[in-house]
Amino acid sequence: MEFGLSEEQILLQDSVNRYLSDELPLDEVRKFTDGDESDARVWQGLSELGIPGLLIPEAQGGVGLSYLDAAIVSESLGYHVTPAPFLSSAIIAPVALKVAGNQDEILSGIADGSRRVGIAFGEAIGARADADVTVKNGKISGKSLFVLDSGADDYLVADAKFNLYLVSAGEVERTNLPTVDRTRSTCQLVYDNADAALVSNDANVFIEALDVGRAMQAADTLGAAQCMLDQSVAYAMQREQFNRIIASFQAVKHMCADMAGALEPCRAMVWYAGHALDELPDEKRLVASHTKAHLQEVGQMVAKKSTEVHGGMGFTDLVGLHYWFKRIGANRQLLGSPEMLREEAARIQGFAT
Repeated sequence: MEFGLSEEQILLQDSVNRYLSDELPLDEVRKFTDGDESDARVWQGLSELGIPGLLIPEAQGGVGLSYLDAAIVSESLGYHVTPAPFLSSAIIAPVALKVAGNQDEILSGIADGSRRVGIAFGEAIGARADADVTVKNGKISGKSLFVLDSGADDYLVADAKFNLYLVSAGEVERTNLPTVDRTRSTCQLVYDNADAALVSNDANVFIEALDVGRAMQAADTLGAAQCMLDQSVAYAMQREQFNRIIASFQAVKHMCADMAGALEPCRAMVWYAGHALDELPDEKRLVASHTKAHLQEVGQMVAKKSTEVHGGMGFTDLVGLHYWFKRIGANRQLLGSPEMLREEAARIQGFAT
């Protein structure tokens, strides 16, 4: 039995990391967060690598890889704080459309990168008093907040009963809705009797897509936290105080060791979540909930200690550590907070109602 990545998975990871290292330095991330550049160029490059079609069957033009493969890619995207609609258009939307069935045309468009599908799941995950959606006779009205991908061509919208509808971007009023994490585009959608095509009225389709999304978010946080740790070690090895590098100070050593010790087991946890999604249907919901909840707690700790290792420089845009800090913070709440996920895990196990 092998407890590691296969040669093909290592090659996939290396290819994505090489592309992002070459094409997405920190200055390019800044351009996106400042609104000077869209994510279209990066997404086009990832499309050439087949990333949008990772989970789409070959019959629809995709690559047909596993959830574990997708988790590996998600970790790399988090490591480089990549501004791309990966979570929405390459993960949640394809899973929902694939499980729902009869969506070959849309899946083919997603697979070749020519079509982006955003996600509006807020009403189903955690409804807000100032946002709701209603659908009647194929027409949708209301408002969705914190919708993933403000540049999507279509949106997959969930209502409070976990029904899924596909709504064209041209049918809605769309307003950018910036969050603390500027590396991921979000928006507000207002529907005024817009056409809404029913994709699924089976709650299990929504739940399947949500579970996969949560596992991939955990992988994204793992990558972001690993990058913060790597930056901390590199900074400590070159920053001097009192004529000594600060890596020689016991307090700094302990902070880096704490981060590494907490983060390393998380990689196995993320890999197991990907394996459970592929092979263990009875465990996947519980594992996805636990994995995202735990990674967000560890990620928050790493983000805090990494900033402390950098001292005052950790707060500057010159270093740029805050991009990873904010990505981890936004991931903590998106698709369910750790508190919500632990409560959900308790219900799955019969410990709560």
